[in-house]
Amino acid sequence: MGKKCDICGRSSTKGASRSHSNIKTLKRQGINLQNKNVMGIKAKICTTCLRTMKKNDKIEEEKKQKNLLKQAEAKNKNKTEKKETKKETKKTVKKSVSKKSVKK
Repeated sequence: MGKKCDICGRSSTKGASRSHSNIKTLKRQGINLQNKNVMGIKAKICTTCLRTMKKNDKIEEEKKQKNLLKQAEAKNKNKTEKKETKKETKKTVKKSVSKKSVKK
C-alpha cells in the first residue's frame, strides 16, 4: 500500500517550490496519515477522516443520550398517570361507599 487514505482515498499532491530566481522545482506534498485500528482492522487514515469520525461519534452519542432522556421522561409520565388514575379510582370507590352508607 502506498501513502493513501484507506477511507477517503486521498493521496499526496504535487506542488512547486519557487526559488529567489523564480525557478520552479516540483515537490510532492504528502498527507498526514496515521495508523489506527478501526473496528478491529489496522488502517492508514488521514487526519481529516479521523476528525470527521470523531465528530460523527459525538453526534451519535448525543442522539443516544437524547433518546434515553426521552424514554426516561416517558416512563416518569406513565408512572405519574398510573398514580393519578389509582387515586381517582380510590376517590370514586370512597364516594360510592359513602353514598351507600348515607342512603341507609
